[in-house]
Amino acid sequence: MINIAYPKFDFKIKQRDHKEIIYDEIRRSWFILTPEEWVRQNFIQYLIQTKKYPASLIAVEKEIAVGELRKRFDLVIYKNDQPWMIVECKQMDVKLSHNTISQVLAYNSKIQAKYIAVTNGNNTVLWQIELDKIIDANAFPNWD
Repeated sequence: MINIAYPKFDFKIKQRDHKEIIYDEIRRSWFILTPEEWVRQNFIQYLIQTKKYPASLIAVEKEIAVGELRKRFDLVIYKNDQPWMIVECKQMDVKLSHNTISQVLAYNSKIQAKYIAVTNGNNTVLWQIELDKIIDANAFPNWD
């Protein structure tokens, strides 16, 4: 597991139709503040502020085809015009299990990123794909 020190960030949060919504700076839109969205938004700020990943190279919740199914990944970070990292976000009370790991591996069979990660905000795991081997990584790579 990787310990993430989340940076402080002044999230834009407001009420709409008796629900809290949060502004996503990547998608430039407001979204219902679900527990999973809270994890996603904090993780995005970790990548941008702490690891210095360019916000312009982060894709959030895009649809992909996995076999005959249509799925949505949480985050894909691009480098050199190629998918470099995929991150699957879960709400904090979801344990990182075989099912959650299998989900991101299925997405990566289509995306072919070098790094795959799963986080629930409290616990985070990261692997590097090298010559069809999955290697545990103990820290997120810096951008440069």
